[in-house]
Amino acid sequence: MDLVKNLIVEIEQLKAEKKFDIALQKLENSLSNYNDDYRIYEEIADIYLYLGKNTKALKAIDFALNINKDSATGNYLKGFLLLTSNKVVEAVELLEKSNSIMPNNSEVLRNLGWGYSVIGNYEKGIFILKRALNLAPNDRLITEDLAMALIGSGKIKEGNILLEKIGKNKILI
Repeated sequence: MDLVKNLIVEIEQLKAEKKFDIALQKLENSLSNYNDDYRIYEEIADIYLYLGKNTKALKAIDFALNINKDSATGNYLKGFLLLTSNKVVEAVELLEKSNSIMPNNSEVLRNLGWGYSVIGNYEKGIFILKRALNLAPNDRLITEDLAMALIGSGKIKEGNILLEKIGKNKILI
């Protein structure tokens, strides 16, 4: 039985209940037994992201990736962090790696598509965002990112239709 996996299931439940302090304490306590398991550090990073502590999240994810550089979750989390820090080219590289390890994850695809759109590769970004939306058709964040990418690429009407679909105001350009 994978004790770390059981711990992660418990941590996911605590995160769903927004009991981040308790989850973080359990993870930190587990480090004495599982300090070489990258998944613990990924969970710590994820909690720090929820708490808006991006510097701590980045340190935790770097530690996880030092243990396992091929972790799909680790590459996704670092890519997400870098994307939010406007280090878009590096973020896209990490998100591509995550996508190659864990294909068809709508959240990875959303961030990857948005990253491509931000660097001006709208065609690829929109294609990837549409793929993400096909996987998660009711996801408002994917819909909004796709709408903004479409608008950024000049397809204003198509983007505004998506914005209206999720109850957002139209963009007038």
